[in-house]
Amino acid sequence: MTEQHETARRRYLMCPPTFFTVSYEINPWMDRRRPVDTALAVAQWERLRDLYRDLGHTVETIDPVPGLPDMVYAANGATVQDGVACSSVFTYPERAAEAPAYLKWLADHGYAPHAATATNEGEGDILRAGDVLLAGHGFRTSLAAHDEVARLWGRRVVSLRLVDPRFYHLDTALTVLRGSDGRHPADVAYYPPAFDDASRETLEHLFPEALLAQDADAEVLGLNAVSDDRHVVHAPAATHLAGALRERGYEPVAVDTSELLRGGGGAKCCTLELRA
Repeated sequence: MTEQHETARRRYLMCPPTFFTVSYEINPWMDRRRPVDTALAVAQWERLRDLYRDLGHTVETIDPVPGLPDMVYAANGATVQDGVACSSVFTYPERAAEAPAYLKWLADHGYAPHAATATNEGEGDILRAGDVLLAGHGFRTSLAAHDEVARLWGRRVVSLRLVDPRFYHLDTALTVLRGSDGRHPADVAYYPPAFDDASRETLEHLFPEALLAQDADAEVLGLNAVSDDRHVVHAPAATHLAGALRERGYEPVAVDTSELLRGGGGAKCCTLELRA
């Protein structure tokens, strides 16, 4: 039996992949030996941006910076909650200059800037599920960052340890489908093998009705998806996930971001939510 969900209007920040390429390797998806079709990446990104607007959402854009090919992955640039923008502190020096570029844009557009001190990779590892922040660690974001954001926003932070290097950010292994709204609890989809035993137990306790992704969905980064509480934008190859979402009353929307996957990201990696 399906349940119809209402759309929550969102505000997103995105960065065009004008300078996108794979010039270094910092995750298992990247391979410098395979040429990147930047024009195709731009076309796929534009389709994703236009889709959000067609769904009624607001999309802001930040200018890309030459020499920062991964700046397209806007979700890693910061975390924005309650009108406060917390900067990223990247693990790898190749991406370090992205953080001040994003924080400046956010400050210039009215968000209160917070220059983080602990290593974190933004909304790639910090996802909001209702009043709770789910926070990944193990590859990119430190546990110290979890403490920092808990103090910054005064919200409960649930730490989840990632153990498979293919799923190096939380948003590659877990999607928040719906935040709690007073009538319904938060709803998530996740891939259990991406987490350690303790984290799986935590997720099972918090989300006993969660949608569990299959290997085939996870292996195409199907969980790197964006939900507005009704539509779920996902990779086309995640067909089982799409069917399971439809059974729950969501509307899966497949958008091809295959060229951007060459850098290790899909729809969610390209999308930073701006929460006032």
